[in-house]
Amino acid sequence: MNQEQIYIDGAWTPAGGTALTPVTDSWTEQPFAAYRSACAADVDRAVRAARRAFGTWSATPVAERAAVVRRIAAALRERGDELTRVISREVGMPAKLAARIQVGAPIAAWDAYARLADEVEWETRLGHSLVQQVPVGVVACITPWNYPLHQVTAKVAPALLAGCTVVLKPSELAPSSAFLLAQAIEQAGVPAGVFNLVHGTGPEVGEALVRHAEVDMVSFTGSTRAGRHIAALAGQDVKRVALELGGKSAALVLPGADLGAAVKATLAGCFLNSGQTCSATTRLLVPRDQYERAAALLREGAAGYRMGDPADGATRLGPLISAAQRQRVLGLVEQALGEGATRLSPDVALPPHGFFVAPTVLGNVRPDSAIAQEEVFGPVLVLLPYEGVEEGVALANGTAYGLAASVWGPTPAAALAVARRLRAGQVDVNGAPFNSAAPFGGFGQSGLGRENGRHGLEEFLEPVSIQMPPAYFDTPSTNQE
Repeated sequence: MNQEQIYIDGAWTPAGGTALTPVTDSWTEQPFAAYRSACAADVDRAVRAARRAFGTWSATPVAERAAVVRRIAAALRERGDELTRVISREVGMPAKLAARIQVGAPIAAWDAYARLADEVEWETRLGHSLVQQVPVGVVACITPWNYPLHQVTAKVAPALLAGCTVVLKPSELAPSSAFLLAQAIEQAGVPAGVFNLVHGTGPEVGEALVRHAEVDMVSFTGSTRAGRHIAALAGQDVKRVALELGGKSAALVLPGADLGAAVKATLAGCFLNSGQTCSATTRLLVPRDQYERAAALLREGAAGYRMGDPADGATRLGPLISAAQRQRVLGLVEQALGEGATRLSPDVALPPHGFFVAPTVLGNVRPDSAIAQEEVFGPVLVLLPYEGVEEGVALANGTAYGLAASVWGPTPAAALAVARRLRAGQVDVNGAPFNSAAPFGGFGQSGLGRENGRHGLEEFLEPVSIQMPPAYFDTPSTNQE
């Protein structure tokens, strides 16, 4: 399938770029689609369409904006099977998981954002001031390939509800769900210019968006390296920036905790989406006297992750998204082994094709080594021992990142006491489940700002203080019209 069109100002229009970028099936290693890139003129048209639409859309009653968001959710739900199929092919997540995590959860999030319309205090009184929450303006949303619809939803849904207008540039490696979203938005009757879609690479199309003078805010999810560059470019015009970047999350097991449960959950968190998750728990920290037992449990647990066709219901670990990503992951593993790390996971045969990396657990790793400090973005877990809780906390906090963590203790209260000391944006205690309404984001090189729920909506709002004569509030409401 070759897709030559982009969506600008409420209409499908031919993309003006010369590049036709293939989209590869991560299992067959063969292209199954291609998308033509936008050109600089396309980006300019998209941003100017968003600017023209902003005045009317931002003045549309919140209830009407929420109704539009609900219609988008309904239109996406009609495309659920197709979304699952294309995302699983692009990213490699087993289809049975993709249906729930990559598709079901984002669609539910559209409905959840619509419900927030009734919960947000859009105008409040503070002394003799009225404090309004107003949309920030035209937003450039630049999203990654690992959770394509999820990350688009975390930006576009709250931005639209807030009253912002949007230009979306999805990853060129996994653009198909964004194309289906644009179809759903058209079906939902979103006014022209409120949502616009352009395809292309970050250095060309993404950078043109960030640099555009009519863009008020940039919301980006991706690598820390790219996030630094975007922040520097946006800073030249003092644009508002939200950055959700990398992570090197730790699972800290305290003395007396259920080691078996901690190992099982940490492996699941590390190997989900073949490790292609920014918040993946990729470091397991255990008391030194529990190291050998943890190693045995990890070896046994890793052996249960069957690789294969993502469409096969028995597959637990799919391929990575590309040959380049596979090579990067394997390079970091080989570097670690060359530095003295040992492979704790069993040797297994890889499928005959697909961009696979076997589920990998490494021991005898230095805490300051690259494999323990850098985001790998593959199914690779490192096991690190510690002496005493103080050292465990220091190790957990001992990277440049601070996106996520988990703590396992003999009681929830004991784990909570340590969780409060971790510099991470979200910390799970004793296997507590993910909360999509809670703020998601991190410290340090994990980025700026928060996504999800009310906090994610507030990223796209600006508070405006209107000072009124104090007597204004003392007059009857009929005189305040």
